Amino acid sequence: MNPALPRKLALVQCERPALATCASATVRARPAMRRPALSFRFLLRLPLPAVAALVLAGCAAPPVPPLPQADLPAAWSVATAGVPAPDLRNWWKALNDPGLDALVDEALRQNLQLARARSQLRQARLLAGTDDARYLPVLSAGMRPVQDVSATDSYLHASLDAVWELGLFGARESRQRISRAQLDSAEQTEQAARVSVVAEVVRRYTELRAAQRQSALLQDMAVLDERAMALSGVRLRSRLAGPGEETQARLRQARTAAQRTVPQQAVVQAARALAVLTGRPAPAPEWLVAAPQPVLGAVAPAGVPADLLRVRPDIREAEAGVLKAAGESGLARAELYPRLSLGVSLLYAYNVTQNRRGSTDRVPGIGPIIDIPLFDWGRRQSQAHAQQEALDESLLAYRQAVLDAVSETEIALSLLEQQHQRAARLGEAEALLQRRIAASDTLVRLGLSSDFERLGEQREQLQAQLELADAQASRVLAFVALYKSLGGAPLPPAERPLAEARP
Repeated sequence: MNPALPRKLALVQCERPALATCASATVRARPAMRRPALSFRFLLRLPLPAVAALVLAGCAAPPVPPLPQADLPAAWSVATAGVPAPDLRNWWKALNDPGLDALVDEALRQNLQLARARSQLRQARLLAGTDDARYLPVLSAGMRPVQDVSATDSYLHASLDAVWELGLFGARESRQRISRAQLDSAEQTEQAARVSVVAEVVRRYTELRAAQRQSALLQDMAVLDERAMALSGVRLRSRLAGPGEETQARLRQARTAAQRTVPQQAVVQAARALAVLTGRPAPAPEWLVAAPQPVLGAVAPAGVPADLLRVRPDIREAEAGVLKAAGESGLARAELYPRLSLGVSLLYAYNVTQNRRGSTDRVPGIGPIIDIPLFDWGRRQSQAHAQQEALDESLLAYRQAVLDAVSETEIALSLLEQQHQRAARLGEAEALLQRRIAASDTLVRLGLSSDFERLGEQREQLQAQLELADAQASRVLAFVALYKSLGGAPLPPAERPLAEARP
């Protein structure tokens, strides 16, 4: 073969055998492939638009299976009626705490974990659509020296080639689905980080203020215990009480001192956690100054199962997983069919030894490139079956995500209702103790009771206030868990809403 002659574009390509072997093997491999339902003669009898419609239908990717909806309840089993529901995107503002609002805004701007999620989302956006570039024409040029068989002449070959893969049988659409699913997954990862950051800031802030409130109440209790110790000594010396009363007073004093270490440590931990959440190296000094504890008013859960599907990030990520699995299944299905490309080739040959051009130095070649799967048909078919099974698995994962979300929300609703009842009962008990303290003060002023007896009632009231503060904090934490389970958080600025339909 004369090296000066240009290369001709291959009309049929195989992955392993030579061209001649491939041409003969193609005929033998035909029965192993899926036979078309319509014969070629029948297609000739059809009008041209009908034939075009059949060809386009065969080249389309299989549709994405519908998402199961039967796992959603008609309504929540626990709900509070007759009270307004806070905004799902700004739910923490129901606590009416400007300091908390400022901390949430700061965390949304400065949190490092959220910044990493934003960076990953930008990376996904930069890569989105790059898979579609493989279906654009590719132009390549090359130059290489060639020597003929007799080793008498040397040639310089310069080539210019263009190949355009068409992406038929749903291959291009399947890759677009995979790219869309990867971008959706990155968006939901960023939104999940936003939900987690908001919920964690509210939780830590609530723990900080509740611990400061408990520390102040325990300080008041320590003052009462010190006063009780002094009065017990007087009563012992006056023979109005025995040694057991003074021992009991010392025991209460020791227990109060031990209890004070718990909220003090909670203040340190909550302040440090807030510093990490807001990207600070150390807690702000104003955080350590005692402030009122957030108290939750009358609220009702926002959203129904349909709203939950639109906003909860893990459910949207499971939906993206279905879309990705459908794309991968369609891509594996497309691999069962021939891969068709269009190619153009131009070769220029120059005889370096004789300093002259070849006789046919600029003959172009143009035609289709067909890659037919033959000897690895079984592997490709197994891959298509495996990807179909993966698609079925993704639907199961979506159902599992919905079930987990509904269960988590139901538990949070139940806990919120229980904590509401607990706080209400403790509030009633504290009000009763307050009225009893007022009556005891009247008796002391009339000389019908002593300060020592009133100290016990005041200590009991402080203990009730401690329990009430804990119940109020627990109710707020249940409120946080509820709106975290609902996916409550602000949407990213200048972003399309999460409820926007996916292709």
